[in-house]
Amino acid sequence: MPIDQMSARPPLLFYAPLKSPDDPVPSGDRTLARLLFSAVRQAGFAPQLASSFRAFSRDGSRQPALLEQACLEARRLAATMGGLPPGQRPSLWFTYHSYYKAPDLLGPVVSRSLGIPYVLAEASHAEKRRDGPFASFHEAAARASRTADLHLVLNRRDLAGLATLRGSEAGLIHLPPFVADVTDENIAPIPEAGPLRLVAAAMMRAPDKLQSYRLLAQALALVEIDWSLDIHGDGEARDEVEAAFAPIARRVRFHGLAGDPSQLATAYRRADALVWPGFNEAFGMSYLEAAAHGRPAVAMRYGGVGEVVEDGVSGLLADAGDVVGLADRLMQLGRDRAYLRRLGKGARAHAAGRHSFASAVQRLASTLHPLLRERPSSCAS
Repeated sequence: MPIDQMSARPPLLFYAPLKSPDDPVPSGDRTLARLLFSAVRQAGFAPQLASSFRAFSRDGSRQPALLEQACLEARRLAATMGGLPPGQRPSLWFTYHSYYKAPDLLGPVVSRSLGIPYVLAEASHAEKRRDGPFASFHEAAARASRTADLHLVLNRRDLAGLATLRGSEAGLIHLPPFVADVTDENIAPIPEAGPLRLVAAAMMRAPDKLQSYRLLAQALALVEIDWSLDIHGDGEARDEVEAAFAPIARRVRFHGLAGDPSQLATAYRRADALVWPGFNEAFGMSYLEAAAHGRPAVAMRYGGVGEVVEDGVSGLLADAGDVVGLADRLMQLGRDRAYLRRLGKGARAHAAGRHSFASAVQRLASTLHPLLRERPSSCAS
């Protein structure tokens, strides 16, 4: 039966331990959490936010307190949901982004108590964290990953670690990162001449985002064509970011936090390309957001950046840490506007195809609904 003809939508509990969809601070995590929540609904479910409990410890010091708080929250949820009439009880638990700094401490407990399938999207596992300062959270994230009936893997670099942890690739399904619907509206053409107008959109925090800003400043100092950069973002590392760009400050404009998605949409349309090194990025939502507006990306081959930026098709990639290479690629686009425009068209096609909202909805529908019919024994064990 087509999704939009379903008369009864199974209730689903949605949870994001790192950044809840209702978090007031904009970020790529919040954006994707909101997109997943919406896509799950379009896939034929009736999602509700399970909890806004944030299980995040930046340096590991809050692990004991958060584990204690999570125990109480999980018990509360299990009792509340278990006391609902049968037709209103959740049919599935869905968690987005569980990892060693923000593990899912609720889903395994509640799903086991209710006897419902447990699904993880964008979980990761790295054995090197086992004996470090995040040992407790590392083990909690590992338990959650082993427990899950299904993993939706957004970054294929996570496949190997999860398969090793679980003993096989069974239950690991690739779900490409995605953006909201790409339409023909408000797609501004890239000018055939003029200075290279660049945009960057990211929070300003240490260590990873700050390192990307520093790499970007170093690369731009080497660019020998006319260019400008508009930066949309803010955070506790704002002073360090501004210091990094001080030698080239006359070409850089800081716009602060873009709290409204329409602000970023306008910023992308006014630019010729997105530039962001992507230090330690899982994949990076800004690349896809810019692509949806027909803007290619210039980035580095870090983490899962290659998942969303196809070199020579939707943007250009330099090697990780290669600031000279990043500068060369920016100059290439500035000097070859026809190539820049072709990459812009390729970026939009890339976002509208492989990374479309509709494709994600279909993948979610085809993988989640069978769990309700199969009722895997592991979820009630």
